[in-house]
Amino acid sequence: MTLDKNFNYIVSGIERSGTSMLMQIINSGEIPIQFDDSRSADRHNPKGYFELEGGKIINKVMNGSFPFNDYKGKFIKITAFGLQFLPPGNYKILYSERYIEEVLDSMEEMIGKKDKTRKKTKDSFIRLNKMVKKTLRNRKDVDFLIVNYNEALKNPKETIAKIIKFLDLDDSLLDKMTRAIDKKLYHQKGL
Repeated sequence: MTLDKNFNYIVSGIERSGTSMLMQIINSGEIPIQFDDSRSADRHNPKGYFELEGGKIINKVMNGSFPFNDYKGKFIKITAFGLQFLPPGNYKILYSERYIEEVLDSMEEMIGKKDKTRKKTKDSFIRLNKMVKKTLRNRKDVDFLIVNYNEALKNPKETIAKIIKFLDLDDSLLDKMTRAIDKKLYHQKGL
């Protein structure tokens, strides 16, 4: 399967929102993705993180040194914060959202302690999410699809069908990509 080499393809969302699951879905469809082994799979993401430089490419995106041209026609993962620094180009973005309380629970689980400023963290993530979506809507060089993590687990085929349509892929990928959704990994169930 190939993607249009005129576009940069990005999976994004705030941390712990389901971006790794989206990369797994894309990878299962044999759609080109780019990642390295800088961040190994662990108990929090047993199927892997699918990141470049352990997610540290955000610094290069922020200072304008990330070589986007080298990644045209392939999916890469950039956290939500980094999207506001995208240089002019042509982008197709899958943007993951998840119930915010689940995101916070997952982060606490990952660091192994309660967030003493959880309310403040929640508010900052909500603001970031709104700001990023507004930025994406206002850019003429960005086409994006919001993929709700919780909805993907409830209705995987419906969610994958939307992704396939958004990326203009063959419908025959539906079953293969749907199998990548592993409901057993859904630990931080909130609402």
